[in-house]
Amino acid sequence: MGKKQHSKDRMFITKTEWATEWGGAKSKNASVPFKRLPFYCCAVTFTPFGDPVCTRDGTVFDIMNIIPYIRKFGKHPVTGAPLKQEDLIPLTFHKNSDGIFPFSIFVS
Repeated sequence: MGKKQHSKDRMFITKTEWATEWGGAKSKNASVPFKRLPFYCCAVTFTPFGDPVCTRDGTVFDIMNIIPYIRKFGKHPVTGAPLKQEDLIPLTFHKNSDGIFPFSIFVS
């Protein structure tokens, strides 16, 4: 009888066995695709806004939600960069006759 007679009888599984036979590896394509937030929603609460403001990088917030956040944390909730109330730019959105936001944004 040879030395490696029972080489497949082991009390563990290898990395390759785990990945292929036991479901350890998941394909990269199986993840949920990134879904962009609608432009008429606040980036803090993910709900439609009433009084929109934006930052220099173009992130839109509702002023009623972003002011308490800035006072508490003093930073941008999306990027983590420092943010002041003076950095917010007020926006004016207009709805069409059907009550839908058109794709144009006017800075007031």
